[in-house]
Amino acid sequence: MEGVGGDAASFPVPLNQWKNNVWRTYQYYLDKSTPHSTYRWIGTLVLLAIYVLRVSYIQGFYIVSYGLGIYILNLLIGFLSPLVDPELEVSDGPMLPTKGSDEFKPFIRRLPEFKFWHSITSAFLIAFLMTFFSMFDVPVFWPILLFYWIVLFVMTMRRQIAHMIKYKYIPFSIGKQKYGSKKASASSSGPRGD
Repeated sequence: MEGVGGDAASFPVPLNQWKNNVWRTYQYYLDKSTPHSTYRWIGTLVLLAIYVLRVSYIQGFYIVSYGLGIYILNLLIGFLSPLVDPELEVSDGPMLPTKGSDEFKPFIRRLPEFKFWHSITSAFLIAFLMTFFSMFDVPVFWPILLFYWIVLFVMTMRRQIAHMIKYKYIPFSIGKQKYGSKKASASSSGPRGD
């Protein structure tokens, strides 16, 4: 009896080791892609194009596309929202400026860009794989789904954009901010002539 249990216990070890090695390799390449945001987004757009071509070629899986659109809308809301919403929570710490005289506070997203990209790419990949299983091809009238998604998108983004305007935050940044006044004062002093 003990010999049989020993054989069964030794079988999962190589499988677990293989899964651990695959996971480490995946994490390694994911970490290597972190600073290359442009290439990551280009890869996601290529995956999106493949998914759209597959769905349009098959002319089905509209319910999968609708679910994908709702999930991406949810991710977009998380990406465009601040970590601390000034309307919901009053804090003693730094807040977003509401007047021109207020000091600038950095915008901290509820969903960082890397997690936003990773979630969207994973969602496209899962939706693409779902198109290979006919049980997800539910017959629906796709213009109704498209209309409902557009209405939901407009209503959600209208509220989100109004919130962004009210609290004066811009969720998109292209690198480190540069101030013109510092550059002008540095150039006026000139190089040292020691």
